[in-house]
Order: sequence, then structure tokens, then C-alpha cells
Amino acid sequence: MKIILNGQEQNLADPQNLNQLIQQHIKDKRRVVAEVNGTIIKSTQWESLSIQEGDTVELISFVGGG
Repeated sequence: MKIILNGQEQNLADPQNLNQLIQQHIKDKRRVVAEVNGTIIKSTQWESLSIQEGDTVELISFVGGG
């Protein structure tokens, strides 16, 4: 299944939900915002949202600094 993840085409071997995708790509889930097809998805919905063929997913993680 092909999706666009952070502007790059990715092939996913198995269907996944958004939470599984985030776990594979982000170390600290507490500091991430997920957007699927232009809609920001609340963290309470990550487990129930299935990633579909052709979806565009943006994962934005926040990094502290000073």
C-alpha cells in the first residue's frame, strides 16, 4: 500500500492504523501532531483511524531547546 508520509512516498507492507504508523516513525508520541489528508487527528483517534491507500500523512514532532 502506498502513502505519502511527510512528503515522501512510502510503501506499507500491511494495513496499519495511525497509532502504529506513529510508533514506527516518532520516538516520543507525546510531542507529535498528526495530520491525515489535511485534517489534524486527535491522539484519542489514532488507534481507530486506519491508514488507506493514497493517504497523505504529516507527522510533526516538537523539539525543545533554548
